Amino acid sequence: MTFVHADPHVTAIRAVVPRTPQGCEECLRLGTPWVHLRLCLTCGHVGCCDSSPGKHASAHAHTIGHPIVQSMEPGEDWRWCYVDQNFV
Repeated sequence: MTFVHADPHVTAIRAVVPRTPQGCEECLRLGTPWVHLRLCLTCGHVGCCDSSPGKHASAHAHTIGHPIVQSMEPGEDWRWCYVDQNFV
């Protein structure tokens, strides 16, 4: 599934490598579970989704200011902008 949207935050997208490809960076450190993983397309931070107890992907977006994540789930290729609350 691919969405194209005129989102001004796409300029924040960089070629990134997941910093913790094995899971959510904060959950791994805290020993807590996650549901799904999201990759920050500005810095490579791997965070858990909003269905996870920690909601670390959106927390990262709001505190650090990196707006766009991509799903890290197998078979998914969508991207989400936390600022504009839409698919990009």
